[in-house]
Amino acid sequence: MATYKKKGYKPKNKADRQAQIEEGSTTAEVFSTLDETASKTEAWVEKNQKTILSVVGVIAICVLGYLGYQQFIQTPKESEAISEMYQAQKYYEQALTAPVKDSLFNLSLSGGEGKYGFLDIIDNYGGTDAANLSNYYAGMAYLNTNKYQEAIKHLDDFKSSDQMLGPLAKGAIGDAFVQLNQNEEALKYYEEAASMKTNEVTTPRFLLKAGITALNLGKVDQALGHFKTITEDFPNAPEMSKAIIYEGKAQAMKE
Repeated sequence: MATYKKKGYKPKNKADRQAQIEEGSTTAEVFSTLDETASKTEAWVEKNQKTILSVVGVIAICVLGYLGYQQFIQTPKESEAISEMYQAQKYYEQALTAPVKDSLFNLSLSGGEGKYGFLDIIDNYGGTDAANLSNYYAGMAYLNTNKYQEAIKHLDDFKSSDQMLGPLAKGAIGDAFVQLNQNEEALKYYEEAASMKTNEVTTPRFLLKAGITALNLGKVDQALGHFKTITEDFPNAPEMSKAIIYEGKAQAMKE
């Protein structure tokens, strides 16, 4: 066990004197090693200071460049894209209630009155939220004009964590695959749409579509599971009555 030695302590015998000499030697060795390490570090820094300063400079330029890009390029670009999208959205909304829809959906895609359509915004404002949202609108416009491959492409390019838009886009891809008689693909997208965000609107809607599609594919157990989820977890959903009917049909097919 180490013992504390007061200042001015004098060794009492030869053994104590030897221990004191060794202790002093060890301490000197430690400080010598520290000095040597520090000297090597200083020498390395001095030797490589140009490289270090270059790296620091590059990092600083990247940070400042990113901040400058956001403030002076991305933000104005985003605002301009949103402004340009207004007319296309107006055409799209008019098409939803108009007796003749195709011409308005086409205007929303290609533009009119000197304003961009959704396709122009996608091409000219890539990387903006407006361009991303334009993919959703374009996909839905193509779906409504029976151009299913184009609808799938744009809806698949649309990315969203929104409670409604994300599932609606996935479900619309399922609708497009149904129209193309690709029911296996449709089922996959309906199930993905139903599970993306659990809510009272999109979840039962796409569970019902998934169940009907699975039933048409002869996947009775899978279909039954989807119908039961609606009847047990979403009793107030508009899809409830249809789910009960299809659940009975699926049960009959199992017997």
